[in-house]
Amino acid sequence: MDILLNETQALLKDSAEKFIERDYSFDVRRLVSSSEEGFSRVIWNKFAELGWIGLSMPEEYGGWGGNLVDLSVLFEEIGRGLIVEPFLSTSVLGGSLINYNGSESQKKSIIPDLINGKLLLAFAFTERHSRYNLADIETTASNTGEGYIINGSKSIVIHGSTADKLIVSARISGESRDEQGISLFIVDANAEGIKRRSYQMVDGLSGAEIILDNVLIPHENIIGEAGLAYPIIEKVIDEACIAICAESVGLMSELVRATVDYLKTREQFGTKIGSFQVLQHRAVDMFNSLELSRALVYRSAETISNVDDTKNRARAASAAKVQVGRSGKLIGQQAIQLHGGMGMTDELSVSHYFKRLTMLGTLFGDTDYHLKRFVMLGEN
Repeated sequence: MDILLNETQALLKDSAEKFIERDYSFDVRRLVSSSEEGFSRVIWNKFAELGWIGLSMPEEYGGWGGNLVDLSVLFEEIGRGLIVEPFLSTSVLGGSLINYNGSESQKKSIIPDLINGKLLLAFAFTERHSRYNLADIETTASNTGEGYIINGSKSIVIHGSTADKLIVSARISGESRDEQGISLFIVDANAEGIKRRSYQMVDGLSGAEIILDNVLIPHENIIGEAGLAYPIIEKVIDEACIAICAESVGLMSELVRATVDYLKTREQFGTKIGSFQVLQHRAVDMFNSLELSRALVYRSAETISNVDDTKNRARAASAAKVQVGRSGKLIGQQAIQLHGGMGMTDELSVSHYFKRLTMLGTLFGDTDYHLKRFVMLGEN
């Protein structure tokens, strides 16, 4: 189905499609993802020139002031292009945390540089034991006369190895898994006491393990009111769920396209395999599942953009995650199977789309987690 876009969204979609077709081929993607930083600074600066990085940032700081539907349009194209640049970590996660809960001074010092492509952010919130529980935090921040001293470690920090600043969740009071007592801090990524171990994840993106050993930061680097960061973390993660669901829709659409094209050209027993009815049925199932996910993702994005209600926002995010998770599994596996053994080869783009789709299926909570969350929110 075609999603009804306004003029601005249509222009955004068109510019993204043209850029990917012209400047971001699969070969370019493989080249930049295998580089030392895991992405291209030149391409990132181009995104800044196009205004994409500041899409959801306020106009007063140089952004577009776009909503979650606008962001979904862009992220669907990011999925189509299999883009590895740090949109999610810098703009959706880091930028939103500053925008929603930062002081005026923090916004003025960070958001313009973020929009211009000069500053990279990473959100360090996951710990080895925490799974999908955003409150399961053992990293501590002790208030001293000089500032806060942070101790702990963070895992799977997306683009954490290349970030200029980290936004770190730490506990100033309470026990692990308590929603109260969590704060967010802006930390210079090269501050004394920080160790970063970078690695390439299975989907080609850059990840990092980060250790914070007696890292001293000034009091003014705390984001929002001390100990009350959990609601804003949950809000930003819910919105990020929609962004990666839209990206997944873009990934799935390319898998469907590539699979249908393959069925039309691959010959077996002297005929195109696309003429076999059983394979046609499988292709139709893939297409139907894709369109169901696309419709629900944009509906969820619109719901979150138009309501300021924690429960409805969370249910919309979880609903999208459940449907996209189910569709992603069906479409990804069918694409690999219908391509035969070559479907998993590194030379074929299908395998890379499948890997990215699989990673996004677990990021911020897998299908089982969000199904349980959706049901629990309905009961409450």
